[in-house]
Amino acid sequence: MKGQDIETIDLTDRNAFADYLVIISGTSTRQVKAMADKLVERVKAEGIRPLGIEGEREGEWVLVDLADVVVHVMLPQTRAFYNLEKLWSMPPETRSGAQS
Repeated sequence: MKGQDIETIDLTDRNAFADYLVIISGTSTRQVKAMADKLVERVKAEGIRPLGIEGEREGEWVLVDLADVVVHVMLPQTRAFYNLEKLWSMPPETRSGAQS
């Protein structure tokens, strides 16, 4: 589906909610929605039911929760604003705001 700047972040040692985050950029809301729809279609064909899908209506950021893998399909400006790559590359105590 021609997603851009695909990045996978290993979370196995960082939290309990997922093992991996996958972040993908799309060039338009239509493409973001189409990529998320195609992902859901493919995983369902493999017998995997998403736990949740958020943001489909707006299409700026669609989150597909596949339990061990959480996929974020985003417009580049939304991705830059939230900067999940930087957030999840920080040590856990920095993300939570705790001081050592």
